[in-house]
Amino acid sequence: MPHWIDTPAALDAHLQRRPTRIGLDTEFVRERTFWPQLALVQIALDDDVLLVDPLAPGMTDALRPWLTDPAITKVMHSASEDLVAFKVACDALPTPLFDTQIAAALAGVAAGIGYQKLVERITGVVLPKGETRSDWLRRPLSESQLHYAADDVRYLFAVHDALRTALASSARLGWLEEDCARFVDNAAQDEGERWPHLGMRSAQFLDADAQRRLVRLLRWREAQARASDKPRSWILDNELAVTLARTPPTDKAALLRLFDSQPKAPRKLADPLWQALATPVDDEAAMPLARAASDGDKARLKRLQDAVSTRSAGLGLPDGVLASRRHLEALLESGQWPASLAGWRRAELQPVLEPILAGPGLAQAPAAG
Repeated sequence: MPHWIDTPAALDAHLQRRPTRIGLDTEFVRERTFWPQLALVQIALDDDVLLVDPLAPGMTDALRPWLTDPAITKVMHSASEDLVAFKVACDALPTPLFDTQIAAALAGVAAGIGYQKLVERITGVVLPKGETRSDWLRRPLSESQLHYAADDVRYLFAVHDALRTALASSARLGWLEEDCARFVDNAAQDEGERWPHLGMRSAQFLDADAQRRLVRLLRWREAQARASDKPRSWILDNELAVTLARTPPTDKAALLRLFDSQPKAPRKLADPLWQALATPVDDEAAMPLARAASDGDKARLKRLQDAVSTRSAGLGLPDGVLASRRHLEALLESGQWPASLAGWRRAELQPVLEPILAGPGLAQAPAAG
């Protein structure tokens, strides 16, 4: 049976065993907030499983030494949102990290594989999925919730052992360490997208001035969502943001009339929204335009994708692991190697992509920070 830990002293007592690795997972709630609300922390420790209640007084502070101890490897699966939850609740990130989803991709098992499928493939154990959408903030948790939560870390060591052996035999442990370190760094530096309009297909159909207005609105929305801890769509949905950017109201009265016809319009935020719409951002002049790809761009992108696919097959990597379409589009758009393609990926890709990349010096451009 897992151990329920609801006092810092009980957690500290287990840390005295000085483990060299722990299995780590969280349960959180994020339906009505911008930031994930940490509701449970699961820790695998040798043959024990600790279910730590982060809602208990002082517990998030007590968790911090476990997360930051460089002598303890944190074995996690698909850790991205867990990292954010730890950062917000504990002001700390788990490092060094061994992410078993990333490791499975680099070992050639599968890209983006779920925890249950990975456990079944490596151990043969079939895990239930019954509590996936459970209310983890309620207390006390049910027996079913406790067992489900414990299973989320119970098999991490077996998966870790198998994947670490596979990566060591193919000399790819360095690849994993690099990817996991970048993963943690990205979580630490997360301030939102600099150019959020580039991820919106509808932005391609706006002229340059409208795209600048859209960036102002999306950056304002991001700041509001983070500060108020509300989902972005609760602040301003994408459709209304595009409408305001394409055809800005002539004055605040016109803005309010438009809001009257929009059931999801943020009337209470009309004043700061109006100010954001009318106020240029400092780096507006450097803004890249969202645009539909030309036939030439599409042809070059297809050649890059084919080259990546061939190289991936040669390395035994699943599609999308070496470079995603989005990363290749960023490379073509900016002429610089994005940070996501730095390190071992650039070393593998540059020799095969260099002949395809047009323009003097493009393939030699420095990595973007």
